[in-house]
Amino acid sequence: MRVVLVHGIFDTGSKFKTLKPYLEARGHVCLAPSLTPNDGRDGLPALAQQLKGEIRAAFGPQAPFALVGFSMGGLVSRWYLQELGGHARVDRFAAIASPMQGTIWAYGYPGEGARQMRPHSDFLARLGGSAHKLDRMELFAYWTPFDAVIIPQDSADWQLADSRRIPALCHPCMLWHPDLMADLAEQLAAD
Repeated sequence: MRVVLVHGIFDTGSKFKTLKPYLEARGHVCLAPSLTPNDGRDGLPALAQQLKGEIRAAFGPQAPFALVGFSMGGLVSRWYLQELGGHARVDRFAAIASPMQGTIWAYGYPGEGARQMRPHSDFLARLGGSAHKLDRMELFAYWTPFDAVIIPQDSADWQLADSRRIPALCHPCMLWHPDLMADLAEQLAAD
């Protein structure tokens, strides 16, 4: 299966240096683009538009794929799915430590993307209003109660998804936690 991995704030596609080869060793073809500016200062919809272009360049305009978003990348992915038509070609979406209800941490950083990740933002409200576009998709959410970036931590415990608690000791640790990697690989391989 084709899999697109979407990084979080301040990251690049290299953030998936453990997860990407793990999935590729299990037969998946992975794309991990680096979106800019990676602090989201121009807004998450701008990053989603870049993501759409990267996917089209790598996989063409119609080939199906699974989508995995880490942290801010989960919200960028949702904008792509719900507002840019991505839902038509994605059948599985996994959000890893993504602030689906926002994060208080976002108040500590300037820029449009940070404002959009704040609890009760207009951006999050719009995603809530178009969430029905995800109805035919298998949705997974992975979160940890030890997350110091997603505050409150249960903001990543996405109610629309099959949500799984991972005992990772930090936010970025989620990406190389063996429980997460094994479960994600299993979900991506399921028929």
